[in-house]
Amino acid sequence: MSSPETKATETKATETSAEAATGHGDISTGVPNAAPTGSGDSNASATRITPGNALRPEDIALEVRTGLVKPSGDVAEYALRLGDDALILAQRLGHWISRAPELEEDVALGNIALDQLGHARSFLTYAGGALANEDGTAKSEDDLAYFRREHEFRSAHLFEQPNGDFAVTIARQFVVSYYQFELYRRLTESSDETLAAIAAKAVKEVDYHRDHSAQWILRLAGGTDESRKRIIHGLKLVWPYVGELFEDDALVTRLAEAGAAVVPSSIREDFDRLIGEVLKEAGLEVPDVPSAPGGGRSGKHSEHLGYILAEMQVLAREYPGASW
Repeated sequence: MSSPETKATETKATETSAEAATGHGDISTGVPNAAPTGSGDSNASATRITPGNALRPEDIALEVRTGLVKPSGDVAEYALRLGDDALILAQRLGHWISRAPELEEDVALGNIALDQLGHARSFLTYAGGALANEDGTAKSEDDLAYFRREHEFRSAHLFEQPNGDFAVTIARQFVVSYYQFELYRRLTESSDETLAAIAAKAVKEVDYHRDHSAQWILRLAGGTDESRKRIIHGLKLVWPYVGELFEDDALVTRLAEAGAAVVPSSIREDFDRLIGEVLKEAGLEVPDVPSAPGGGRSGKHSEHLGYILAEMQVLAREYPGASW
């Protein structure tokens, strides 16, 4: 699910990820027991596959093809939601490569994008095991990434929002990383072994994303008057889309009762507490803004998603036989 140009970027990002892991260690996260920048397995990245880091997308695809695993329709729909979130965010973050405010952030945001792409590949590959092409074969990650219509995507609206300036991107990433960490941490205990394996790898990577975004919240809030003004504005722009992340519906309720999924509302308390601790240290408050309608989980998207999909799909549709 990568163009030749993206593969070149992946190679560069892999080679420099060790340097990027040092981050901005002079700033604490304000979260008790929080890991330092680059915490956990230093090789736990979508650009590197190491022993003990759960299943690769290729492993999942092989198990699907050979019939070793086949998700139920509900599990496939749930995996689509998680995969679409990660896929759209990866595309958004990839826009920062060569445009970030400093070279280190080119590398950091590029690696975060690659991690998200790795999550998307795994979730979409697994979801494809319950979805068939016209010839009866399971849909691949590329089928689902490039050849669905807008209303078939299940990403929440937050992931679709424009990058804005650097502070807006950091505000969005701050919310996303804390949400994903709490979600994946609990999903490692899923009764669905494939979902649990994907989450086991993803949570290590999101731990770094969480720390990276928290440090930038503190840096921007404690920097110049202009940087503080921008991060406050960024939080106000993204906060209307937070509520949708924690909405329960019949699908997740059924899956949670079977032990396979995480009820979104069940992680809101920890999310609010941990987010609040970082904002308190930064001298910021949770924005008091009305919530946006949402609807992404049922295929009702913001006006922004169509542009992202067009950008992603133009080459795939122009060259349908190519391997990306």
